[in-house]
Amino acid sequence: MKKIAFLAGTSGLIGMQLLHQLIKDSGYDVIISVGRRKLALKHEKLVQIVGDMTGLMDWDLEEKLRAEDIGGLMFPLWEAIRNQSLQIHAFCTLGTTIKNAGSQSKFREVDHDFAIGFAVFCKKFGASKFLIVSAMGADPQSKIFYNQVKGETEEDLKIIPFEYLGIFRPSLLMGQRSEFRFGEEVAKIFMKPMVWFKLAKNIRPIYDHQVAKAMIHYANQEKSVKVEVITSGEMQSY
Repeated sequence: MKKIAFLAGTSGLIGMQLLHQLIKDSGYDVIISVGRRKLALKHEKLVQIVGDMTGLMDWDLEEKLRAEDIGGLMFPLWEAIRNQSLQIHAFCTLGTTIKNAGSQSKFREVDHDFAIGFAVFCKKFGASKFLIVSAMGADPQSKIFYNQVKGETEEDLKIIPFEYLGIFRPSLLMGQRSEFRFGEEVAKIFMKPMVWFKLAKNIRPIYDHQVAKAMIHYANQEKSVKVEVITSGEMQSY
């Protein structure tokens, strides 16, 4: 066992694409999905650990891995994690909307608090790289609450001493969401034709699978920088 991936936000648009691509990627031996509930998906490389994300730092990872054990496979995995004898990449695609969250404070809890908590959790167990989906307009000084929270999350992640922090800022996402978002669907009608034009690469819509592929690509590159912002235009070729 040489390399594993921690993944949070698996049930979301990009998270699901990322999960499927990590499963297919022979470079990753195990994918540990961290979340509030399990997906109706089983695979020999996938381990799902669930619980209250507000108390993530109190989770007993060894206990949760052993609870998912089948045939004693989790013991060598836990030993490798405990001894930090393997490479760990962490991928975060956590995100919601204020409407779905119910309030600005609940939105901040998911998009900021859970993301930071997940990052600290992964660093605790030896993750060397952390890759997160942010937003095109992320800015801690923004007057738009959504962009402000995304920007604050980016800034707070920079404090955690990962060897590499990759921040992905996609534009409008194309893909099959599990829930209907009226405003997003209207925007797609007007912006989807831009996918076929070479102009405005950073603002034209991008497909979920392109973002997921870009995240895996950047995770597996040797990097001389500790923090990197990847624009939507840079993700378009994946």
